[in-house]
Amino acid sequence: MRFVLRRLSFFVITLWAAVTLNFLIPRLMPGNPALAMMARYKGHINPQALHALEIAFGVGTHKSLGAAYVAYLGDLVRGRFGISLTFFPQAVMHEVLQALPWTLALVGITTILAFSLGTLIGIVGAWRRGGVFDAMLPPIFIVTSAFPYFWLALLAIWLFAIKLHWLPASGGYDVTTNVAWSWAFVSDTLRHSILPAATILVTSIGGWILTMRNNMITVLSEDYVRMARAKGLSQWRIMWTYAGRNAILPNLTGFAMSLGFVVSGAILVEFVFNYPGVGWMFLQAVENQDYALMQALFLLIVVAVLSAILVADAVTAFVDPRTRELR
Repeated sequence: MRFVLRRLSFFVITLWAAVTLNFLIPRLMPGNPALAMMARYKGHINPQALHALEIAFGVGTHKSLGAAYVAYLGDLVRGRFGISLTFFPQAVMHEVLQALPWTLALVGITTILAFSLGTLIGIVGAWRRGGVFDAMLPPIFIVTSAFPYFWLALLAIWLFAIKLHWLPASGGYDVTTNVAWSWAFVSDTLRHSILPAATILVTSIGGWILTMRNNMITVLSEDYVRMARAKGLSQWRIMWTYAGRNAILPNLTGFAMSLGFVVSGAILVEFVFNYPGVGWMFLQAVENQDYALMQALFLLIVVAVLSAILVADAVTAFVDPRTRELR
């Protein structure tokens, strides 16, 4: 119980600090979204139009900082993040919910797949250290992970989209396809996701293989593994129950943080492939000085990372009860 309370208190305090910084930073910066919107139009700024925009963006109300903070917390609870400057006059939450499923489907599934395959290859490679499997797969994927992502992505587009015409070069779906829950639309989105997903997988799996292999080699030299072998337990049980279960523990937190950062998208991926995800939206928000959209995306990332770490701590405590001990 004390372990759970300590982790929950860490979650709450960190989230409150992030929310407070998210409130203060834009208000300490010069200008406001209404002025940024009017700056797009050269020439004289109409005072009436400026005032109307300030009302729409929720600025210029002359509230005290404390009253504005309380109102800001109330809006957060109701899911109100204001009007997007980039997608004016759409609400920020509406646009985020439009882009989030694309990122979760692409980056989320690919991250889970990379971790699962990397962990599996690392375990088997360490168990059969020096064999053919260990001499081939881990070095190949570690080398591919060192390739610059944009170079590998452009190479994949040139080969599979331009030369061979096997896969689409960009986008999340064909603009001529009817957007609906139909097999035609789902299959089209899957075809468009193959190239970005494959390039993410190739450039990220090597890190999981290397760390898991090193952890596994260290664990295999422990006394309890030698004892399991001396007791005559099966090789399969020793590899997974004794060695693999303990070797994966250091990777759980890193995997949880990777899952948390999934909601931030993969900016390079979505930029190169023109993919309609959160990463592309984040880039547009920065370019357009869309503070409301940046605030919403920042809070989304913070909550996702903290939640993932909290779940990873719970899983680690369940797998290894020693972590629940107070130090």
